[in-house]
Amino acid sequence: MSKVEIYTDGACKGNPGPGGWGALLRYNGLEKTLMGSEQHTTNNRMELMAAIMALRALKKTCQVSLTTDSQYLRKGITEWIHNWQKNNWKTADKKPVKNADLWRELLEEVAKHQVEWHWVKGHSNHCENDLVDTLANEAIDVMLAASKG
Repeated sequence: MSKVEIYTDGACKGNPGPGGWGALLRYNGLEKTLMGSEQHTTNNRMELMAAIMALRALKKTCQVSLTTDSQYLRKGITEWIHNWQKNNWKTADKKPVKNADLWRELLEEVAKHQVEWHWVKGHSNHCENDLVDTLANEAIDVMLAASKG
């Protein structure tokens, strides 16, 4: 099975506000970058979108090492999601899970692969994390420039 490294990040200018996401996929020395944006969103939604879109870009089942600087994303998918599902997408205090739509999408994508989740401290001179942070912010800038155009 193919082993793919993925690095993801999300960003927002204001929270909520204009947001972007970026991803780097690396396989056998080849690299592909992805990015996207939304007019009105949150940082957490962009973190989720980065992971969803990166996994969706894989054309066949892979072993994936996915690195994020978002504890919300990593802990959500590795720890919290099991109870959310058992509790019909409610938190421990019976409130609806935020971003349940994207958590469901992420679960669908994760089910197609063998994913190991890793966390790295953001803005700590980790070159891949810095790259995906730049992509996420660039996606916001491009969208904002186009909307002024």
